[in-house]
Amino acid sequence: MKSSLYISTLFITFLIIGISGNVYAQLSPGELSAKHAEFEGLSNCTQCHSIGSGVPDTKCLDCHKEIKLLKTQNRGYHASSEAKNKKCVECHSDHHGRNFDMAKFNEKTFNHSLAGYKLEGSHTKVNCKDCHKSEFIKDAKLSKRSRTFLGLSQKCIICHVDYHQGTLKENCAACHNLIKFRPAPKFNHDAASFKLIGAHKKISCIACHKVIKQNGKDFQQFTELKHANCIDCHRDIHDGKFGINCMKCHNENSFRELKQTSGFNHNQTRFPLTGMHTDLQCRQCHKSNSYTKTIKFNSCTDCHSDYHKGEFKRKGKIMDCKECHLLTQKFNITSYTAGQHNSGKFPLQGAHLATPCISCHKYKGGWKFAGIATMCTDCHTNPHDNQMSKTYYEDSKCMNCHNENNWNEINFDHKKTKYELEGKHKQATCRTCHYPISKQENKVTQKFNSLTNDCSICHQNVHGNQFVINNKTDCKRCHGKSTAWEANLFDHNKTRFPLDGKHQQLPCKSCHKNKADTGNSVLIEYKLNKLSCIDCHS
Repeated sequence: MKSSLYISTLFITFLIIGISGNVYAQLSPGELSAKHAEFEGLSNCTQCHSIGSGVPDTKCLDCHKEIKLLKTQNRGYHASSEAKNKKCVECHSDHHGRNFDMAKFNEKTFNHSLAGYKLEGSHTKVNCKDCHKSEFIKDAKLSKRSRTFLGLSQKCIICHVDYHQGTLKENCAACHNLIKFRPAPKFNHDAASFKLIGAHKKISCIACHKVIKQNGKDFQQFTELKHANCIDCHRDIHDGKFGINCMKCHNENSFRELKQTSGFNHNQTRFPLTGMHTDLQCRQCHKSNSYTKTIKFNSCTDCHSDYHKGEFKRKGKIMDCKECHLLTQKFNITSYTAGQHNSGKFPLQGAHLATPCISCHKYKGGWKFAGIATMCTDCHTNPHDNQMSKTYYEDSKCMNCHNENNWNEINFDHKKTKYELEGKHKQATCRTCHYPISKQENKVTQKFNSLTNDCSICHQNVHGNQFVINNKTDCKRCHGKSTAWEANLFDHNKTRFPLDGKHQQLPCKSCHKNKADTGNSVLIEYKLNKLSCIDCHS
């Protein structure tokens, strides 16, 4: 007792008289660590030490209140079986120098279960620093420490972003495990307000719980979803025609399974039955065991074979049969009109309007409609082939001369040829010159390329060979463009016998008499070799 009192008195005396640094250095076991450096000096020894009883835990816990709280609450490592019966100084001794690490904590070998939080699943793969961050510590004082493993809550949202943005409870482990957030294997949909039945069990969560943007972030909605009626999620393909209670006809296993079929009104569907469709049996169109299995019906060829084998297309797509046929009649009856035909590549005009379809659209193992040639000679025989120059009907365009009303109606500009029609020739028909009747063979012959512009080709030469020059009789030397054969171009004064005096008043026949020709025909003699007066006058 006296020894203890003596030591205490001596210690207090040293404090009062303020002993020098050399004396303190001799008494101190060593420098304090950087964390305790503020307590350096003999005047601070009792901050941690109790005279005669070393360093009690109470002194440590008076400063380290966060540890004291954990031990009081029986939480954390210091409340574990490994640490709770140890004194603080057993693990955290000091006076070993400024750089001494009092914690002596090995992150690699530390058993995290002793801290009251067992690392499981993906947590076993993360680095300590990924979780023990100042920004995850709510306590302001603790968060300022450069290195601490204290102050973390065990709630998931302390470290992880709340993807549900507060719409669900914070007990993430109720639905998720520690391996990965997706899927949520612990979630039981039967505990929700919408139990999964039938086909609903087979669909993915995302099919109903869509990802949207909320608060600028991706957000998958799990709450406040409408589900009172099927149409809250499913599109009403009937557009409200059958009401909103889908369960009257369907079940949760499949929309294609119907509860009833009798009394069904097909006219309330997208394909009302009209015409010959009304006499069909359901199975003729609905060939599977399900009446609700989608079948195509946008065009006739979805059910019927295309008799025309792709003949009728518009912009690469097969035209619908209803453009030419009616539902009230069989396919062999057409509603295609001349007006519709006129909107095509070959409008019907003139005599073509009265021509039966089968005259042009021949049956050759099947009816042919599209791709029919449109040139006249594709259907009609060309009577001028090799007889007329292609110059006048290039590409066999008969319409250059003819029209579609009647082949005999011809409108050709003869000026395009080398022989312009003048005088009486304007009144003549084409056949007069181009289809003469051969007297020898008593038949009509066609002449176009073989026809020359010699008058004698068509007209009889009544003068014989009297006016032949270079083996040709040119009537136009005497006869002009008049409508008769008057020799209005003949000038007697240019002959060997110019007319003078009374001769000018005489008619031609006074001098030019009829004369028998060598061919027993009679002709008027114009070339007279008697030019003396006595040849005519006695």
